[in-house]
Amino acid sequence: MRRRDFEAMVREMAGELPPDFRAGIVAIEVTSKTVPHPVRSGIYTLGECIPHAFGAPGDEGAQLRSTIQLHHGSFAALAADAPGFDWRREAWDTLTHEVRHHLEWRANVPALEAFDDAVEANYARQDGEPFEPLFFRDGESIAPSVTKVEDDVFVDVPLGRRAWLGAAGGTVPFGWHGRSYRVALPARLPDVLFVTAGGVEPEPAGDLIVVVRRRPGLRDLFRRPEVGQVKATAEG
Repeated sequence: MRRRDFEAMVREMAGELPPDFRAGIVAIEVTSKTVPHPVRSGIYTLGECIPHAFGAPGDEGAQLRSTIQLHHGSFAALAADAPGFDWRREAWDTLTHEVRHHLEWRANVPALEAFDDAVEANYARQDGEPFEPLFFRDGESIAPSVTKVEDDVFVDVPLGRRAWLGAAGGTVPFGWHGRSYRVALPARLPDVLFVTAGGVEPEPAGDLIVVVRRRPGLRDLFRRPEVGQVKATAEG
């Protein structure tokens, strides 16, 4: 199905939602993104509910705002491998699933504070500014040790001290979309290293970041961890 036709179908479906369910949803959009699952081959994220800034918890006017997105590229990727793919049924199931996310989050607005902080910290990381090293753990959990902050996917690789020392100058493995990859590490490792990994297939909508970090010990309660960032090409 062409994106134009898909957008028209989604607009029609959005009009069928009860008004109370749409309260706080600022937009229902169709994007061109293809969003592969970070672990399972052949699986794609079809839609997302993206929370926005809201009033301070406890304020009478505090209310969650969300944008719901359906990703045409993901639908097309699934349809290409599934004869008889039912675009309308899958779109309706995805739309109502994301609306349910919005309703659940709206009922517990304070729980999204950490996610908003993670988004801000990721902007700081992208701009080369100081940021809280473990912010990514407050992102959306999409698989064991894998989180997502907006379009960026973080694969958490914590290492014991001995393994961390031995990894310097070597490689570290990680999984992506059903395949195993490795990225090379610098000869000197900081406590937390953000490795932006290129060369994976299929590519994520944003960056894929492998976070190689030393498991903290008691002494780390009294010191701020050293943080670094590098780019690397993943090898299969």
